[in-house]
Amino acid sequence: MSVYGDKAEGLFREGYNCAQAVLCAFEDITGLNKETASAISSSFGGGIGRMREVCGAVSGAAMVLGLVKGSYSPDNFQAKKDHYALIQEFAAKFKEENGSIICRELLKGTNSVNGTTPEKRTDTYYKKRPCPLIVRCAADIVADMLNL
Repeated sequence: MSVYGDKAEGLFREGYNCAQAVLCAFEDITGLNKETASAISSSFGGGIGRMREVCGAVSGAAMVLGLVKGSYSPDNFQAKKDHYALIQEFAAKFKEENGSIICRELLKGTNSVNGTTPEKRTDTYYKKRPCPLIVRCAADIVADMLNL
């Protein structure tokens, strides 16, 4: 458990999507303000636009790792290779903790509604969904990987 996990879960409970919650939790590390981080990550909630593909928390974590440890030069093959290895390490740890990196698989059995309209954030929503804990988990893994 980390302060970043606490912050990410809190942001999710405030209404930020899963990707936004993770990226915004690290604003002190990435240098992005909450407005910019929220805009950049807004498309990735619900497994990219609620399509239930790669979990938004995973996408948000990849954004944090990219900003902190990413490759900047298109010609630096080794840096790209090392960064992809870092992202795969994160994904393996996340999958070990949660069973998948795919949103629809993580939500299996929750009777979540498909489509473009986000569900209302109510007590019932938070009780039936693993999302607050998944967001926390993603942020905790990133914090651990960055030795924060």
